[in-house]
Formats: sequence, structure tokens, C-alpha cells
Amino acid sequence: MTESTYAQKLLSLLARTSLRLGQFKLSSGGTSDYYIDCRTTTLHAEGGRLTGHAILELLEQYRIDAVAVGGLTMGADPIVSNVATASAWRAQTQPSMPLLHGFLVRKAEKAHGTGRRIEGFCCEGARVVIVDDVCTTGASTIHALEAAREAGMVIAAVVCIVEREEAHGRPAVEAAAAGAPFLRLFTAQEVRAEHVRQLQSTSK
Repeated sequence: MTESTYAQKLLSLLARTSLRLGQFKLSSGGTSDYYIDCRTTTLHAEGGRLTGHAILELLEQYRIDAVAVGGLTMGADPIVSNVATASAWRAQTQPSMPLLHGFLVRKAEKAHGTGRRIEGFCCEGARVVIVDDVCTTGASTIHALEAAREAGMVIAAVVCIVEREEAHGRPAVEAAAAGAPFLRLFTAQEVRAEHVRQLQSTSK
């Protein structure tokens, strides 16, 4: 039996802790018979570790060259922190591995102090990856994309943990990404299928 990858372990945890079946209203205004709250996994001690490493593996797979990861608060907050920490951990044992710093995009500019829209890493010309937890309409992802570009950063890729595969979500994000690849760890149906498999397994 081969050892599970970080992504496989993350999928198992997501299906167990983040997916709920029922009737739910989505941020898009629509309704769904399931809901995925990734934060219960990305804020979980082991889930956070798996998230960071699974995204790093995905970026390595697609040979994405970047120096930072960022996204819209607050869904992206634990993802950004976990990816940055995972990159630092890897660099200790593999010095050739790049460090990925983190930044967070506010929903509105800060009304006091520096008045910044971006907190953390912000460097004009830097190649960055925009991350999000669940992509439905893509609105939060696009907001972060636009903020990073306005700050002069270059979009190397966009990554979401779960893509719900709504009709307008991916096309809208891909258009905003303007050629940068849009990657996902899982589809919502993959998470749901794993959830059902776990339920069936425990009922035997």
C-alpha cells in the first residue's frame, strides 16, 4: 500500500469535518443541499498542516514560481499562514526549496494608521499566488486578484481548496487571472463522495 499524500489525507479530513448535508443558502444567493466550511479544517491543527503541504505539493506539480501567497480575509487567512509556515519548515531540510511569504487582502482599505488594503508581504513586481478556501462565484478570489495587481504584484497562479464547479465561477476567475493558471485541490463532488464513503464505512 502506498503512503497517502498530503492531499489525500486532507480530503479525508475535509469530508469528515467540513461537509454538511441539508439545505443551505450560499453567498451567491442560491441554495444547495450541501455546505463546505473549509475553516473547520484549515483552522484544525492537523488540517492546517495538511493544507500547507498539500498546496505546496500542488504548486510544485505545476512548477509555479512565486515568492508569496495571499488572499481575501478571512477565508484565506489560515491557508496563507499554513502555506508560509510549511514552506519555512521544508526549507530547513531542503535549502533549495523557496520560502513563500504571506499577505492578506482587506475587504476595504484600513480607515486608520497606514490605510493599507494589503497586510503582510507586498512588493511591486513580485510573483504571487492567490489562495481561497471554496470557490463558488469566484468573487472573493477576484477581489484579492485585483488588490494584488493594484499593488504591482504579478499573479503566478490562483489556487482554491475546493471548487464547487458553478457555471460562472471558474470562467470568472480565469478571466480575472488573465492567463495565470487556476488550480484546485478538490472538487466539491470529490469531497462529497468521500463524505458518503466514510458514512457507508462506519455503518457497516
